[in-house]
Amino acid sequence: MWDNRAVTRPDGRLNHDLLPTESLPQDECGVFAVWAPEEDVATLTYYGLYALQHRGQESAGIAVANGRSLRVYKDMGLVSQVFNDQALRPLRGHMAIGHTRYSTTGASAWENAQPTLAGDDDRTLALAHNGNIVNSAELLDRLTEMLDGDLTQAAGEIARGSTTDTAILSSLLTMGEGEVLDRAQRLLPDVRGAFSLVFLDENRLYAARDPQGVRPLVLGRLTRGWVVASETAALDIVGASYVREIAPGEIIAIDENGLETRTFAAPQPKGCVFEYVYLARPDTRIAGREVYDARVEMGRSLARRHAVEADLVMPVPESGIPSAIGYAEESGIPYGLGLVKNAYVGRTFIAPTQSIRQLGIRLKLNPLKHVIKGKRLVVVDDSIVRGNTQRALVKMLREAGAAEVHVRISSPPVTWPCFYGIDFATRAELVAANMTLEEIRTSIGADSLGYVDPADMIAATEQPADQLCTACFSGDYPIPLPTDERTGKDWLDLERAARRTDPTDVGSQQVREQTRDFAQNPGRP
Repeated sequence: MWDNRAVTRPDGRLNHDLLPTESLPQDECGVFAVWAPEEDVATLTYYGLYALQHRGQESAGIAVANGRSLRVYKDMGLVSQVFNDQALRPLRGHMAIGHTRYSTTGASAWENAQPTLAGDDDRTLALAHNGNIVNSAELLDRLTEMLDGDLTQAAGEIARGSTTDTAILSSLLTMGEGEVLDRAQRLLPDVRGAFSLVFLDENRLYAARDPQGVRPLVLGRLTRGWVVASETAALDIVGASYVREIAPGEIIAIDENGLETRTFAAPQPKGCVFEYVYLARPDTRIAGREVYDARVEMGRSLARRHAVEADLVMPVPESGIPSAIGYAEESGIPYGLGLVKNAYVGRTFIAPTQSIRQLGIRLKLNPLKHVIKGKRLVVVDDSIVRGNTQRALVKMLREAGAAEVHVRISSPPVTWPCFYGIDFATRAELVAANMTLEEIRTSIGADSLGYVDPADMIAATEQPADQLCTACFSGDYPIPLPTDERTGKDWLDLERAARRTDPTDVGSQQVREQTRDFAQNPGRP
């Protein structure tokens, strides 16, 4: 269950950043799916979600189907907080999907946890989504028109309080003629944005990826089954062998007859380059490239372009470690750990008093003073968003006795927000969008500052430049953004309130119980 004593940001979300009030790039979501009639699919999904926990820490859920019925269990919190033996025991079937969430559309609330459930006694479907749909307002209009203007008649969680693009998509997939695969092939060409989907009905498991393939999605093989996951690391943890990526614009269906694949849109690959920089686990492979190796190479390129005389190269743990290793290898400067991180703070941590909160970054990082004192340091981090974390870090290192602090960043300056599933700050809050390099260096208090060159970053991925999305660095958005005023993370929450059709008006506890009952008892025997 969700521990509501966890450290929260001012907007009420759980905080996992190095500073309690800072918001770094957040890890969107992770999806996992398995079809394996002779396995405990709920437990396999549980472990798969463990491997994807870094992609979202707000809520987690699993849906299981057995050929006759479909059951969902989800709640707020980490995978280990949501699930235990008691929660997993009733989830019996031969296929399952799972989700771990960081909210980019819709509030961080129980009603928005995934997998979302939609349907009625004739059709039931559960869906989990990684990404962000940019024309969700248009899709909501389509759904509203099909329901004669009354969303409360929708067969799904959109009628029960959910305010996510995923819930809209789930309801639309249960409407229209034909089987699920046919309905998906008609609907998905009209969905714009980033979407890596896994979904199931009582009889089949499905997966689909947007035509740009913005977010990763891979297919794996068990001895007696199939696995689909956001990252290859999740295949490894359940003992599945990697088969291939789900192709951009592809939808697959899995049942006892095997795997069926269709193309619903022409592929236009634009994989997110920030997956290589920060989002994905270093032990994951994307498009044939090990993420760890890409990050090490980014560090090497930093050393070549931004050399400096120093005594120690040290990472900001943990995301800066591979690039710091690369910098040290290329420069010949010794590599060492100058900071120790408490990985548990901000997850299940009693809210600090004001006096403790003033310690800021020390809640999560503590300097090794005997390592740092008198040294000229190269400090390697993955990105700078607002600059508050780096400012606090440089100050702490100087107080620990560092002679010089040279900051190196293994990504280019982040100057634009993401609309495809990463929760970046607004452009007004992005320090690189409003300051020169020298102004940023002065602001954070570093002796020097260097970013990786965009061309070097792309080269490190070993992917063609025209097949990568670099929008957060370049402002070049490969999927057109909506002109509709109904945009932003909370637009549907606001619209539902304005229409006075939000079921939460009748009391959040009542809605919670109604939705939980629907999720666990969808009406099938």
